[in-house]
Amino acid sequence: MRHRTIGATPQTRREVSVLSLGAMLFGSVTDEATSLAILDRFVEAGGTFIDTSGNYAAWVDGGQGGQSEELLGRWRRSRGIGPEIVIATKVGGRPRSPGGTYIDDAEGLSAKVIRESAERSMERMGLDRIDLMYAHIEDHDTPVEETVEGFAALVAEGLVGMLGVSNHAAWRVERARATARRLGLPGYEVLQYHHSYLRPRFDLPGPLFPDGNLGAVGADLATYMREEKDLTLVAYSPLLSGRYTRADKEFPPDYRHPGVDARLARVREIAAETGATVNQVVLAWQIGHDLPIIPLAGASSVAQLEENLGAVDLELTADQRARLDATH
Repeated sequence: MRHRTIGATPQTRREVSVLSLGAMLFGSVTDEATSLAILDRFVEAGGTFIDTSGNYAAWVDGGQGGQSEELLGRWRRSRGIGPEIVIATKVGGRPRSPGGTYIDDAEGLSAKVIRESAERSMERMGLDRIDLMYAHIEDHDTPVEETVEGFAALVAEGLVGMLGVSNHAAWRVERARATARRLGLPGYEVLQYHHSYLRPRFDLPGPLFPDGNLGAVGADLATYMREEKDLTLVAYSPLLSGRYTRADKEFPPDYRHPGVDARLARVREIAAETGATVNQVVLAWQIGHDLPIIPLAGASSVAQLEENLGAVDLELTADQRARLDATH
């Protein structure tokens, strides 16, 4: 397994595996035995970076989430997992009541919610410190100063190591980081957004983003990262839930445009040249990107995980990478 550094200061900096394992459906859709087997194999292969959230997977049973964190807690205790494994979780998207959704009933990012959520997450996972904690979704009702100060208080107390942000407009990320700088407080150092080789349209509205998609990496976030070199991108859904390879899974509306066909043909071409799978080429393209990107890939079987792990040592040539990048 290869590793890369996340975090911009000596106090927060950590070495993590170049591939992160998504635990979103562990303990719910993915049964206990399979979830444990995937986690064991990931660590055996040298993986050290696991992702979850306090609201995973509330939509499965109409509850408020917590199944994934609880599963990770049982795994950690039964295997004696220590601080060498970096576990990231998120706050802000938990439904305030059972049956609610992150769209119309999210808990938000008040200082009170941030603290209570961190405490719940630590209890579920058997942790005395959360390595990386993200602001999961935007909260338009809480002042940014309160959110920044709420996260910073947990860092000051040693309860949280590093801060991240997900699914926020780029200008909100910058406003929060600027506020943290002005107040002399720790700010966001890791971004978690959807990113893959195929590019979505950004103009289609959705339930969270009526003005267009803010949950995927577009030109605004990419150029922001090129200026703010202390940021790392953790790229969720890099394999589009199997859509690169499964004919039975239709692309969503934002991926139905001519550019998808051209890039899909190109990535298949490179896969044929390398003898790797299309999924492995996509992950290898991200791992070797000129921006610091860590693909965050889930798995519902050990076999799927094995395929993903095969991308870590796949070296694309300069020509292959140039052809991938030049296709629009």
